[in-house]
Amino acid sequence: MKIEALPEYARDLLATAPVGRLGLLDDAGRPRVLPVTFALHENALWSAVDHKPKRRDQELARLRWLRHRPEAALTVDVYDDDWSRLRWVQVLGTVEILEASAAERPLAALVAKYPQYAEQRPAGPLLHLTPERVLHWSASEG
Repeated sequence: MKIEALPEYARDLLATAPVGRLGLLDDAGRPRVLPVTFALHENALWSAVDHKPKRRDQELARLRWLRHRPEAALTVDVYDDDWSRLRWVQVLGTVEILEASAAERPLAALVAKYPQYAEQRPAGPLLHLTPERVLHWSASEG
């Protein structure tokens, strides 16, 4: 299933969720899950390396892992104590790593979604997750 074919609740969740969980494999093939900011742009998902504190003396581990194994999944979900409101969407695909200068429109989508990025735009690089499979579930379709 493609993003554009998702039911409305699932498309809305991808468009509005403030955080996603990026699943990928590390250097030893162990699964890792990292919280990321992201934006939906032209039926793909984009995330940026931003100014939040990181170790700058070496390449970020997630970038190194994705260069080695670009397969990844991004999951967004809604939890509620009323379990009839539970829902999730998972986008599986391949990640391409791009410099910010090569992804101005996706970067603008991130800035539009996150006011913090308007104050300090992410320097990049950007992660471009091209969907190959999209899964979704809702306790109630509404």
